[in-house]
Formats: sequence, C-alpha cells, structure tokens
Amino acid sequence: CTRDRCQRLDLHGNAKNCFLTGSPDSYRNFIGKGLRSLLNVPNTGAHKNAHHSSGRFCFQSSQPLGEKITSLQISSAGQLTLHSSAWNIQIIRSFRTSPSFHAAPVPLFWIIVKPAQKLFAIILGRSIRNWWKALPPNKRELFKESARKNKWKILLGVSSLGVLFLMFYFTHLEETPITGRARLLVFGKEHFRELSQMEYDMWMEEFKSKILPETDARYQVVERVVGHLSESNKDIPQVSSLKWVIHVVDEPGVNAFVLPNGQVFVFTGLLNAVSDIHQLSFILGHEIAHAVLEHAAEKASLVHFLDFLSLIFLTMIWAVCPRDSLAVVGQWIQSKLQEFMFDRPYSRTLEAEADKVGLQFAAKACVDVRASSVFWQQMELAETIQGQPKLPEWLSTHPSHENRAEHLDRLIPEALKIRESCNCPSLSGPDPRLIFKLSMQHLLESSKDQEPPNSTKRDLSKPKLDFPHT
Repeated sequence: CTRDRCQRLDLHGNAKNCFLTGSPDSYRNFIGKGLRSLLNVPNTGAHKNAHHSSGRFCFQSSQPLGEKITSLQISSAGQLTLHSSAWNIQIIRSFRTSPSFHAAPVPLFWIIVKPAQKLFAIILGRSIRNWWKALPPNKRELFKESARKNKWKILLGVSSLGVLFLMFYFTHLEETPITGRARLLVFGKEHFRELSQMEYDMWMEEFKSKILPETDARYQVVERVVGHLSESNKDIPQVSSLKWVIHVVDEPGVNAFVLPNGQVFVFTGLLNAVSDIHQLSFILGHEIAHAVLEHAAEKASLVHFLDFLSLIFLTMIWAVCPRDSLAVVGQWIQSKLQEFMFDRPYSRTLEAEADKVGLQFAAKACVDVRASSVFWQQMELAETIQGQPKLPEWLSTHPSHENRAEHLDRLIPEALKIRESCNCPSLSGPDPRLIFKLSMQHLLESSKDQEPPNSTKRDLSKPKLDFPHT
C-alpha cells in the first residue's frame, strides 16, 4: 500500500482497493462511481478485558463449537463435507485478511480537500523558489542578514508550531478497547457510520452476482462461526452492540474482511483454504477484532496527522530544490520514507494486535486455538513450494507468515488458560502443530524416496501433495 492509495491483496496476488475494512495500510472508484466510496483506513468503552484472568465473563452456546462442526471442507459444487483432516494445504500466494486503509476526518469534505492540500503545498513551495531566484543579489544578502538578526524569533515561531502539534497529539490520545494501548483518535464513530454504509453499498454492487444465498452450506458454516464468536464474547460492549451480517462471496481469492458497521465478507476461496472450523474461527475472530478495536478510525487518524505534517516538508522540498525534476524526486523519497517508517510498521502493529485479540475471542468460544499458528505455517509452506520469492517483512503491511505463526505460538498458552477459565471441554486428540510437523517430515521423506538416483535437485514448483489425515 502506498501513502495515497490502499489495496487489498488476496492470496492470488490480486490487488483490490479498499477503504474502511480492517489491516496491515484510497479512493476506490470514488470519482468514477459517483462518490460511492470513501477513504481507507478503527472510542472506547468500559468492559472487562478478555486477557485478564480475574473477572472474566464467558458466554457459551449450549453446545461447544467442536461438537457443532468438527471439521470443514467445501467442495466446488458447494457441498459441505465434514471430516477430521489435520490440514489440507492449498497452493496459494499470500494471505491478506485485512486490507490496509486510508481516510480523512470529515468524509466527503476531506476526500476533495486532501489532493488540494498537496497541490497548494507544491504551488507555495515553487512560488517561494521562483521568488528567491528573482531577487537581486543585494536583496538576497539583506534578507539573509535580517534572518540572522531575527534567528531567535524564527526559532521561537517554529518551536511554538511544534508545541501546538504535540499538544494536539497528546490531547487526542485514547485507550484502545480490550488491550488498553494508547492511540491517536482524531474522530469518532459517527464519522465512520456513513463511510461504512457507503463502502458496504460499493462492495454489494461489485459482488451482487456472486453473493451466496442463505441456503448454501458454505453460508451456513460462516453464519454458525460468526454467531458462536459473537455469542461467546457478548460481554464485550463493542461486540454486543454491533449486528453482524454475513455475506459469503463466490470468489477464488483467499480473503475475508469486516466493515466497521459489522458487515462480514468471506470469500469461498478462504473456505477452501482452511483445514478445519478452528482455523476459520480464528481468522474470522481476527477480522472481528479489527472492527471491535476500531483500527480503521485509528489508522485514519494517524495517516491524516502524518499527511498534515508532511505538507510542511513538501513545501520545503519544492522551495529548496533548484529544479522541478529534483523536487519530484524529493517528494517521492519523502512519501516512501513516510510509508516505510510509519505507515507499514503501524499496519503490522495493528495486525499483530488483531491476532492477539482474535485469538482471545476464539478461546472464549472454545475453539482449538492451537490451530491458529498452523494456518500460517501452511501458508508459509505453500509459498515455499510454489517457489515464490520472500520479500523482507518491512516491505509489507502485514507480518510475514513465519513471524505471525511464531507470535501466535507465544500467545497460545495464555489463550489456553482463557479457554480453560471459560469451562470449555478439554481438547482431545493430538496437537495440530505436532500433526503439521509430522506431516512435514512425511513430505520430506517422500520427496527423498521419489528423487531419481542421478538427480541432485528436484523441481518442487508444482508438487503433487498427498498428506496423511488424522
């Protein structure tokens, strides 16, 4: 995602622009579709923290999730097949459950003003440069001498401006629900209700011929999972206050996202990619966490604050650079520095937080939380087998699959304690992480056995995988 545009990446590497959907860092068809979409980009309420061992509230349905649906596999014909497979790997590229986002405070007004701000900064900087070039040498020297005499006044003015920015920042800090992390929040929920509805209308228009009916088995699976997650976490005001509406889209992309108003979109490609109901529950818990934690408003606030600051540097770049071509290069460097030093790292932080809270949601719903890290290990293996180049994590809006799995492994012990405190049934059967490890060993041994004696290297770009099931 660039600074001025946000894209949602599916598992096949297709880029889709996005706005409010939560992860990970735009004006999709905004002008062309008659202002139907908005910027991209998540106040707080009193509740019991899900990660605190004392005072925890656990709500469960009459049957645990594992008894309702033991495992999940969706066929191309749309039939639901229950099985006890440990995992069913898909050859896919990269999973982006949460689009990055970009927004401005007052919806429609800032969509129009934002480009005008940059244009004004460029014109102002260029005008200053031309004015300086047109000054006679003697007047330049007089101006420099005057600046030297008044350097303390200039320094005081610049310092005052910096203090105003700091005051604005610290007076708009709020506490994130559940995690209690301090964050910048410039605007509230009312600014995003309209945005959510506008983006919802846009997605429904795009997917209108691909939305599965409620009678479809795949829709019913997603409805059960989301319903169970919301029921099990109804002690959290942000969860119980939203009406979660399900939309299953017949798309091959491995993706899912939740709008801030509770509209849940799940692609059938994701249903084909997960191994069981536990992995699906964690992924949807992650997406619900984005909406509950209001990451869209948070990212919008930070991006807007940084963009406003960048206008000062943009003006200076166009004023100092002697030629327009150098100013364009300087502007590009400045935008990339902001993107890789602030935007993308912040998106990765929000993704990690959504993983943590989503894992807690799944634990309170009696999900086998151990399956969460297995999913990302499967994704890592799929990319490796397909021979895709591994980009450094700092280039992405999401953590790498490997780091994501390791982060979840560190969180699983705490999630298991939450699960136990909610009186969930004991986990039966082997650890899915162990099953994955044994399956990997089986794959490697099979590869060695099938390798021709005279061959020193085997082409794994298109392997035929046959993993044992539990």
